[in-house]
Amino acid sequence: MKLHSDNTQQYQTVTGYDASGVEINAERFNYSLTVMPEVPPRAWPVARFEDLTAAHFEEIAADKPDVVVLGTGERQRFVHPKLVASLSALHVGVDCMDSQAACRTYNVLMGEGRKVTLALIIAPAA
Repeated sequence: MKLHSDNTQQYQTVTGYDASGVEINAERFNYSLTVMPEVPPRAWPVARFEDLTAAHFEEIAADKPDVVVLGTGERQRFVHPKLVASLSALHVGVDCMDSQAACRTYNVLMGEGRKVTLALIIAPAA
């Protein structure tokens, strides 16, 4: 699926997504990552949803986002509140959704000027 936003060329924008990866500003990534509007994509060492730990979210909390959009793969899954305690302590919401919806939501929030982090879990190819 191709995604486009107007007037966002100076930001990190999701330009495409499928089950095997994501495009940020037309550059393909086939591994889990985090990205913010003004921060280039960074590898996120999460191969599967079940691998998530509190440390993964502490890494995100260090960037002090307003909101985190978590793409959990092909279907929506929810993280245990204990895992996101570092973000909750900063009053940062974590919205869990399937990865396709997460990419769309990130682009909308980024286009509104929000300090949003997109955290995508992209399973390695089998």
